[in-house]
This record gives sequence, structure tokens and C-alpha cells, in this order.
Amino acid sequence: MADKRIYIFDTTLRDGEQTPGVSLGADDKLEIARALAKLKVDVIEAGFPVASPGDFAAVRKVATQIKGPVIAALARASRNDIHEAYEALKYAEQPLIHTFLATSDIHMEYKLKMTRAQVLSHISEAVRYARTLVDEVEFSAEDASRSNWDFLCMAYSQAIAAGATVINVPDTVGYMVPEEFAKLIVYLRENITDVDSVRMSVHCHDDLGMAVANSLAGIGAGALQIETAMNGLGERAGNAALEEVVMALATRKDYFGCVTGLDTQQIYRTSRLVSTLSGILTPPNKAIVGDNAFAHESGIHQHGVLNNVETYEIMRPESIGIKKSRLVLGKHSGRHAFEERLQELGYQCSEERIHELFMKFKELADRKKTIFDEDLEALITEKTTEIYEKFRLLSHQVISGNEAMATATVRIETDHGIIEKACAGSGPLDALFNAIAASMNQDIVLKDFQLKAVTSGEDALGEALVRVERDGRIYSGRGISTDIIESSAKAYLQAVNKLCAASGTVAANVGVN
Repeated sequence: MADKRIYIFDTTLRDGEQTPGVSLGADDKLEIARALAKLKVDVIEAGFPVASPGDFAAVRKVATQIKGPVIAALARASRNDIHEAYEALKYAEQPLIHTFLATSDIHMEYKLKMTRAQVLSHISEAVRYARTLVDEVEFSAEDASRSNWDFLCMAYSQAIAAGATVINVPDTVGYMVPEEFAKLIVYLRENITDVDSVRMSVHCHDDLGMAVANSLAGIGAGALQIETAMNGLGERAGNAALEEVVMALATRKDYFGCVTGLDTQQIYRTSRLVSTLSGILTPPNKAIVGDNAFAHESGIHQHGVLNNVETYEIMRPESIGIKKSRLVLGKHSGRHAFEERLQELGYQCSEERIHELFMKFKELADRKKTIFDEDLEALITEKTTEIYEKFRLLSHQVISGNEAMATATVRIETDHGIIEKACAGSGPLDALFNAIAASMNQDIVLKDFQLKAVTSGEDALGEALVRVERDGRIYSGRGISTDIIESSAKAYLQAVNKLCAASGTVAANVGVN
């Protein structure tokens, strides 16, 4: 019997962006969408157009420029939302409107304040209207896992009758366990009218750590599509991780009897890109894409792997695109070789962008003996959206020692002049961050700071990730440099810039000298 084809619906750009502290600009979304298209996911959910003008613009940019996958946009079950989704999607090669409405009693009573009859009516109206605009419509029953099963069957039957082509079963709050979720899928398949005329999808959250297990249980029970996010990003504890779902199906094909259309060798590169642009570091023990996923420290394990890799590796690192770092370019390399290497790494850049990157590469080559692929990727993904560059670091100086309080001085350029501030701190980075915050005249809380080497060696690029908070909102920043103080300053300033941009702060408010 032929293997069952499973569709991968990726929601990194929509649900993944709802991760606290993650805010992707239109260019960031386009960069990730290109990687997802190269990965060959079936559907890219590009965003929630009605949420903001920025999200609308980002969805339209992805819909216009990305070819191959279906491009989806989320819309509540309202005519206005659906119209906005269509306007953002209408230039897509294959557009899909994804509309949703809650069906659990707790949501209907406390959030929607609607009766079951009203909910069914809204579902029919929304799906029917969406089908007048596009050929592909997906309906999701929000909080399906806590809904009455018979009412859920009625809701999906209404959606199918109105023209839905995909029905999605979300475990919105990550409540179910695999055996229970499988029973739900079986029940739905047995009791929804005309269920075989549509594709059934599952969308599982990880609140109890079972998003991937529940998704795979749903496939085992007859679903044909899994909704995932790269690196498991998403609301609260996140979504089912694309890399885990796909590699589980590939590695245990003997058990699941399923195949996807993905090019798994693009997984690692896509994971790194998403981690970099989202500002969310991948834990070293993360399945599939973590730094330790293919590392062996135990002597017994090492001995086994040296004799036969299958003793402790159930998949090869090459299967997800991991290869040994190698020297690719040096300070004497020309632009042609540089551009060719970017293409080999899978990046498509404009002439202007290539020129900008080449200048940065030359600067790095003067400071670093060996340039690895990871260094080039770090340079490529270091770019920031224009809105985040209202304040630019001109210079910094830090004085620190074990017998004196650390002090830092920064000079920051704005559109209205130069700001210069000096502050003390409990250490060099604390002093530096205090000086930047003082320059912005902002009350900022540092929530998280992480620093790691991009590659090996004493002259390795240092990658700093900073997360700051104000008024309950989190903003992230990233910086790279061979100088870890400089990379930390860049990361902190980028995070604060995002904060200022979101709150409308202008240079006039920060005391320009």
C-alpha cells in the first residue's frame, strides 16, 4: 500500500510570531518565507492581516513574492477580517483564507457571548463569503479539544456545507493527551457530514509538552495535515515543532507509513534563520536542531559511534543539512566568489544588499583569521529594519576591574544630534546597558541576556541576544561582533530601539546634546 501523503502547514510567521518578545518586520518575514519555500512546506501562513497595517503589508509582500507553497492568511469569522485577508492575499499564486471561531462552551459564554446557534450561523456566513473570494478555505474551531464533540461535528459539517476545503482541529491550550486526541479525530471522522471531501488538519500547542505527540496521534487517527512552527515557536509554550514532526515521520516511516514533500536538508538552515531573526535562541538539548542533538560525550557512546553511527544515531546530521564548518573565504577573496558562496548557502540578495554585505565581510576578514559559513550567515541575518535604526551607536568605552566600579560611556547618533552618556554598573555590561538606557531616557528592565560564539576559535564572532521589558511588553535585540562588548551593545540598543519605535519615542524626548 502506498505511503500516506501528509501536508505541512507552517505557521511560524503567524502563530510563531505571537511568541512573547518576537516581532518580525516585513523583510524578516519574507526572508523566512523564502527559506520555508526552499524547505518545500505545503502551506505558509504569512500572518493576520487585520491585526495591523504592518502585518497586512508583510502578508502582501510574502503573497506577491513567494511562489510554490500555498500562502494563507488568518481571519476571524467576520466579513471585515476575511476581506482584509483577501486584499493581502489576492496576488498570491495559491491563496488560502484561514478563518476561525471558538466552539467550546467556555469561549462561547465568556469571550464570544454567543449561543451555539449563533456560532453555527457565523461559521456558515464566514466560510461562504471566503469561498466567493478564493478557492481554498480552511476553517478552525478554536478550542476544539475542550468543545462538546457532537457540537463540534455540527460546526465542521456546517463549514464543509458552506465550502470549506480544509477543516482544522486545534488543541488550542495544549490540554489533551495523545490517546484522547486520537479518539477525538476518529470520532470527528465518523460523525462529520462529507468529511472525506475535505482535508482534516491538526494544530496542537505544547502547554503540557505533548504538541508533537498529539499531532502524530492525529495523523495516526486519519488526519492528513499538521500545523507546525519552526523551532516550536508560538503562544505560551509554543506549537508543534516542524523539525520534530517531519523527522519523526521520516525516521519512523516504518511505523507511520507517511511521507511529506519536504526537503529535510533545509531544516537546519531554516531553524538557524528563524532563531536569529526571532531573537529566540535554540536550547542546546533541543531535539533535531539543538547543538547537542548529534553530540556524544559519554565514552561508551563515542566508542559505539566510532564503530557504527547507528549505535546511537537514529538519523544522520546530513539529513537535516548539518555539515562541518569549513573555511570558505578569506580577506583576499573577491566579490564574485563571495556572491557565489551566498548563493550556495541559499540566499538570494539584491545587488545593493550584496554590496553592503561584501563591505561587512571585508571588515570582518580584517579582524578574523578564518571565515566560516556560520560567520557569513550571521552577517546576512544581522540586518535590521529601518524603523529600528532611529538611534545608532557611534562609539562605546568601558572601564572595569576587580577593585573599581565599572563605568561605560556611549555616543549615540540620532536624526536630531548626538547623545553622550556615562554610567556606572556592577560590571562592564551592566554599566554599558545603563548608559544606553540613560541615553534613551527610558525605564527599562533587562529580562534576559545571552552570549555565544558563532564559530570556534579565539577570534570567533560573538552573538549577543538581549530581551528587555517595559509596561509588560518584551522586545528583543541581536548583535554580532568579534568584540563581545560591542555585540552586546548592538543587541541592547536594537532592543531599546524596538521599544522606542513601538511607544513612539523620538529623539526630542531623550535629551540630545
